[in-house]
Amino acid sequence: MDRSGRRPRRSAPLIRASAALHAGAVGVTLLRPHWWPWTVSALVADHLLLAASGLWPRSQLLGPNWTRLPTIAPTGGATAAPAAVAITIDDGPDPEVTEAVLDVLDEHGAYATFFCIGERVERHPALARAIVARHHEIANHSYRHLMSFSLLGPRGLAREITRAQDAIGATTGEVARFFRAPAGLRNPFLEPALTRANLQLVSWTRRGFDTVNGSAGRVLGSLTRDLRGGDILLLHDGHAARTAAGTPVILEVLPQLLRALSRVQLVPITLREASGRLANPAVSLPAASAC
Repeated sequence: MDRSGRRPRRSAPLIRASAALHAGAVGVTLLRPHWWPWTVSALVADHLLLAASGLWPRSQLLGPNWTRLPTIAPTGGATAAPAAVAITIDDGPDPEVTEAVLDVLDEHGAYATFFCIGERVERHPALARAIVARHHEIANHSYRHLMSFSLLGPRGLAREITRAQDAIGATTGEVARFFRAPAGLRNPFLEPALTRANLQLVSWTRRGFDTVNGSAGRVLGSLTRDLRGGDILLLHDGHAARTAAGTPVILEVLPQLLRALSRVQLVPITLREASGRLANPAVSLPAASAC
């Protein structure tokens, strides 16, 4: 996003190259029909590359994608790594988990970004409003969280994004600024849809696989291994795995994660705050709380 908060309208280099390849293939087919095996091979290779890029959640090939918090170039020269991380929490709001997650964050004076599913926002409006009222950020995680999301065409993607955006706005009064694709999977049609909706795609630096791993120790280890400023960490309140005791694993991991961040003096901030710091480098970070 630029300093005005608007997304620049420019296709990713891979998308532009793919469009040029398809246009060139038409010309080659007309002028050199006997070259068709080479033309078809080039198009197949192009589509395989596009598909592979969509299956790699942290890929930048299909358009801008935050895998880390943006860095700020100070007046004196080299870019400085931020003394902050972003905790992002997917798939809620969940009536059994989200309220407890909010309580943990409050106890530690920490802030997070919740990537919420639109239909869940409509089903649990009080929880969605609580996220915002307690000074966390609510972001767009599609309307239905379809497993086939990455197979949708332009109209289907736009519908999923817009319906979630409308649900969030109508319920909380907030305009979401960030989007995360279900499971992080996407296709070349997503970036134009996000640009029209003025949404920035966000993936993650590391995740704990806490939807399938009920071991709090292993999830915490995955999130804190080589932890450093600028990391975007992924957890789940919705679809959270359970520990052996039946506790949603995020409720055991989150307090330990917040204490680990405090020990190394990393401050958890929202993605909106990170974006604001990029637009206004004079904005300082809040002091790290003693967790």
